[in-house]
Amino acid sequence: MTSPSAPPPGTPRERGATGSLFGRGSWLEAQRITAALRKETVGGALLLLGTVVALIWANSPWSEAYAGLRDTVVGPRALHLDLTLGQWAADGLLAIFFFIAGLELKREFVAGDLRDVRRAVVPVFAAIGGMALPAVLFTVVNLTSGGDALRGWAVPTATDIAFAVAVLAVIGSHLPTALRTFLLTLAVVDDLLAITIIAVFYTSGLALLPLAGALGVVAVFGVLVQRRIRSWWLLVPLAVIAWALMHASGIHATVAGVLLGFTVPVLRSRAAGGPEAGPGMAEHFEHRWRPISAGFAVPVFAFFSAGVTVGGLSGLVTSLEDRVALGIVVALVVGKTLGILGATALVSRFTRARLDESLSWWDVLGASLLGGIGFTVSLLIGELAFGAGSERDDHVKVGVLLGSLTAAVLAAVVLRLRNRTYRRLHEEEQRDDDGDGVPDVYGGPTQEPSGSA
Repeated sequence: MTSPSAPPPGTPRERGATGSLFGRGSWLEAQRITAALRKETVGGALLLLGTVVALIWANSPWSEAYAGLRDTVVGPRALHLDLTLGQWAADGLLAIFFFIAGLELKREFVAGDLRDVRRAVVPVFAAIGGMALPAVLFTVVNLTSGGDALRGWAVPTATDIAFAVAVLAVIGSHLPTALRTFLLTLAVVDDLLAITIIAVFYTSGLALLPLAGALGVVAVFGVLVQRRIRSWWLLVPLAVIAWALMHASGIHATVAGVLLGFTVPVLRSRAAGGPEAGPGMAEHFEHRWRPISAGFAVPVFAFFSAGVTVGGLSGLVTSLEDRVALGIVVALVVGKTLGILGATALVSRFTRARLDESLSWWDVLGASLLGGIGFTVSLLIGELAFGAGSERDDHVKVGVLLGSLTAAVLAAVVLRLRNRTYRRLHEEEQRDDDGDGVPDVYGGPTQEPSGSA
């Protein structure tokens, strides 16, 4: 598959130019993306482990023990925080995950390659296409379903980057840096849109006083971190109070994690030597909290959320008879792929951007299929839409698991076929003939932007 608008063979073109789709970007950004993907790979493996354990336990003779553990209520009733363990995982632990997402979002748009609008346009439009088309397909499939089926329109819109990167690790692909960057930044923008959907469409009974209190505490947290205060005994209690007030406001409590992440400065202050002197507070917090998010919070959420009793092949067929589950499978596999691929093709068609010479549209297809792996946020939206533990929520889980598995298998097939090309590109990217410590394809060291955002 080649670009219909690509220049004829032999036409000179600068590798990684701004006008190319999936251009190489800067060396510093490539290093950061590579490090982030390694961490996501470990997180994805733990996420997969938590999911498998939950599925096995929920479909074993001891399934009642699993349900009893998940539904155990703990927490102070006086503060309306008497939640089940499953709710604590979804509302509490995922706030850590969304805090990291907030840090990543700000990092990308302040100091990453996405601070350049021309580079940002591709993953932004791809993420929008990858969320809009699945929502449309789900709605079309469920137009005549009746009841509350249409409340699940947002379930198949999210991409789980940890699972997607774990698939890459399993198949042993040498995916080019530019495409890996695209996949990660696409997922970051995807997270922002998913957070917005949760805050706008899945909020009921808004209480203004607790909301105002939560925003006030977030503002205090922001003032402290802008002053470069890192004292955990001060910041952590403030974050917990902001989370509790957001929970009481009716807005999903994980939104507090995102807002707190947005307040953290990305670049070092000039007084501390500027960005050249080392990482800013956002990187410091991400380094401290990402292992907790990827190694504990998200796998525990998966353990409590993925445990659906399928009931064998007959149970799987019964679940898919509900158009909600069928719509999710179609939206994840077809909608996500065509949405991401189609939006990218439109950018190529109607702008001067052209696919980078090191890539083909088969690579974009593989990345688009990976975008159909939805899990963490999809399961969360399913619980918000239909109620945790409800029959339809169980069908949502079946749809998410089956759709994600199908997308992963198809992506693995496409990327395996490209594996030899990926390996050749990877070896070429690592060449450093001039010995300056930076691969030759980047043209030399690149400085980070100055400032203290």
